[in-house]
Amino acid sequence: MQPLTLYKAIADGTRLKAVLLLCQQPELCVCDLMQALGEPQPKVSRHLALLKKAGLLQDRKRGLWVFYRLHPALPAWAEMVLRQTLAHNPEFIRDNIASLANRPAVTCC
Repeated sequence: MQPLTLYKAIADGTRLKAVLLLCQQPELCVCDLMQALGEPQPKVSRHLALLKKAGLLQDRKRGLWVFYRLHPALPAWAEMVLRQTLAHNPEFIRDNIASLANRPAVTCC
């Protein structure tokens, strides 16, 4: 992965928040990310597809649902940038984490 690829991929606030949420959670379903980001499914899916194409995320399908996680082949330097961003800016996704924690016990997944 080239640095420009990473920075272009996370240049949007929704994409950056999605990636930072996935730094904290081993895996999230699209519906979880919709809840956390407060965005409709088409918008979230479009952003996730871009992140996947850039090599930041990997997906896994289970029935009708798609789950995302950080790509296991993400270069160490790129993962370090993301984790440092999260560590030094916890307030950036504080509300998103709260939304994720407040999701209904029974979800679509």
